[in-house]
Amino acid sequence: MKDLKKYLVIAALGMIIVLSACSQDEEDTADNQNVNEQQPSGVTGESIAADDFFEPFDGKIDHIHGLGYAGDQGVPFFAAHDGLKVYENGKWYKTKKENNDYMGFNVTADGFYTSGHPGTDSQLPNPFGIKKSTDNGQTLENLALEGEVDFHLMGVGYEEPTIFVMNPQKSATMEADKFYVSENDAENWKEAAANGLEDDLLSISVHPEDGNIIAAAGQNGIYLSYDQGENFELITSGMQGTAVFFTKDALIYGAYDGNPSLIRHPLSDKSEEEIPLPEMDQDGVLYFAQHPKDEKEMTFTSFNGNIYQTKDNAENWDLLVETGEIK
Repeated sequence: MKDLKKYLVIAALGMIIVLSACSQDEEDTADNQNVNEQQPSGVTGESIAADDFFEPFDGKIDHIHGLGYAGDQGVPFFAAHDGLKVYENGKWYKTKKENNDYMGFNVTADGFYTSGHPGTDSQLPNPFGIKKSTDNGQTLENLALEGEVDFHLMGVGYEEPTIFVMNPQKSATMEADKFYVSENDAENWKEAAANGLEDDLLSISVHPEDGNIIAAAGQNGIYLSYDQGENFELITSGMQGTAVFFTKDALIYGAYDGNPSLIRHPLSDKSEEEIPLPEMDQDGVLYFAQHPKDEKEMTFTSFNGNIYQTKDNAENWDLLVETGEIK
């Protein structure tokens, strides 16, 4: 039997290779494009099915780079290499336009923040730096580093959108391989020392209300900071960190220690509670999200390209997508 720890490490490395390949493909198709942006108009609150920007989708869903319940709409959004996918009332939808290769995708109470590369139907520059949308991605407001950086590791608070990033390459305002934080929509940045965070990271998460609290998942475990990324503590041992997500009072993280696990770690003390997972064969939690107004509803994607959802606090999990194929 294949060793899962090795598998997850390989999968993570494979994901990096895939992301790079996606990025290069978009570079080839998006060169010399002109910027054509509008200011976001705001999420209307109507259903995804009734939104003219979306259409039914029954294709393959793979290369997911982020997950969350965007814009207080009560449905999960999945950021893929070929645009947004949304699951609503048992049906799948995709965006008609701006089918971009989204990276560092983070949902907020009024929309989402993202980085990445433009799709073939987009006029955005490549890479497109940090963008913000409040109309489900129909328009993407430029915040910073347009045409300079593609952030794969980015966390944004859901209610108070503090932004925390790892900068992969030198830019006009950032040094390469350093961590930075912004509290004013990327207008200004300050470097974070990130002491104790010497690891190969998979994901970053920022607390929904308190931007001082930041978590990271890495090959050596789960890290937690209470001082806006200046210092991180490794809060696990003997396991690989695979996913991080904050509620207001807890950190929920995915890990692997011979078996996949999903753990609720309260911020008020060091007690922990394991959230039951569905049966998973040589797999682990890659991206996780909880409904912001219904804690019994949770959704996660896996390394093997599966998507699971529960609406009864993990008593039962529905398999929505299996190895990229809609069920």
